[in-house]
Amino acid sequence: MKNRPTPYTYPFPRPALTADVVCFAENDGQLHVLLIERNHPPFAGCWAIPGGFVDENESLEDAARRELLEETTLADVAIEQFGAYGDPGRDPRGHTVTVAFLARLPERVSVTGSDDAARAEWFLVDELPALAFDHDRILADALRRYRTT
Repeated sequence: MKNRPTPYTYPFPRPALTADVVCFAENDGQLHVLLIERNHPPFAGCWAIPGGFVDENESLEDAARRELLEETTLADVAIEQFGAYGDPGRDPRGHTVTVAFLARLPERVSVTGSDDAARAEWFLVDELPALAFDHDRILADALRRYRTT
């Protein structure tokens, strides 16, 4: 019998990891943000920033792009990382850290809710619905970043 290497185990709990993409677009001098309506718990029926769990062996940027495509059908968008959010309790499913990305589109484009998003829609940044998780905080930080860079 051949000796098999023992997989390394880590005795500490690990948080889950997600990637979210805040997409801004301007039309007629007004700034819009892309949101999805969640189709599944937690927060089913609530609006949220597009995003989701990072798959094993997937980069953060690849996960962000994949989730954006899966939930909104939006592809080939330049993104930049701008923050990380990991307060315990931000996700009722357990300790989850999200890495947030920013996308700047020259104008609104057609989007369709897909995968685990019931809908995808553009909202004026001054007329937002209530947001799931801590997405109001993430969106506020993204807006500051957008306006200062």
